[in-house]
Amino acid sequence: MFKLFKPLELPPQLHWKRADEPELMSWTIRARNYNTFVANCMFSFLAVVLIGVSLIIHSVFEGMSQPWRTVWPISFFILFSCLILSMTHQKMNYAYRFTLSGLEYCEWKDFPKWALPVLRWTAGITGIIFLYMATVDPSFLIGALAGPGGMGLMYLKMAYSKSFRDLHTEYHHHFLHWTELTEVIIATNRAMAEFAYSVPKPNSTHRSIGSQYVFFQKTEKQRVINLIKLHLPESTPCKVGHVNVLN
Repeated sequence: MFKLFKPLELPPQLHWKRADEPELMSWTIRARNYNTFVANCMFSFLAVVLIGVSLIIHSVFEGMSQPWRTVWPISFFILFSCLILSMTHQKMNYAYRFTLSGLEYCEWKDFPKWALPVLRWTAGITGIIFLYMATVDPSFLIGALAGPGGMGLMYLKMAYSKSFRDLHTEYHHHFLHWTELTEVIIATNRAMAEFAYSVPKPNSTHRSIGSQYVFFQKTEKQRVINLIKLHLPESTPCKVGHVNVLN
């Protein structure tokens, strides 16, 4: 049977370093590891800008017959809204594994390979259409430079810029002992928990203090909470409250 959403698998760059320890619970999830309110505001602002640009396109194509005069601005708005949404609301891949020793987790963000063929084909098809329309009205050459031309430049940057690819690719592996956790907050506003920790610094007498977000499905929330409370040291507080994702 065809599955739209396949379970995540660890990429070759990552592997469980404590695979020999008995597994208490494990899961994978794609989640937004940032403040979604800020992302929504950014998308809303850019959507308003796109509406303005779409209205300008509509006015530029004044001499074009319907329905093409309306179809082009709407197509432009939908296409670039999807591209902006894919940038402002990206998701990170997570794999979690609880053992008797603690929590081991991997996080990674692969380069979006689907974006390259989409941009290439969209730029090519719209470019041909604009050039054809330019034989009727030379003003369409401006649209060809602004639309397909811009997408072509974006495709070249994504395909051949190593710095651009590195910026959109991440691989991280972490492990936290139960005894290294200083506080756990079960979020009421999202399906997640915040793990505050204090770990020793390598080759130093000092310790690193920070927090890690653990994301899970709503249906698994109670099971995760029960497991945490069962293995968390009695001296480590476990609270329930609002968690502000500050990334």
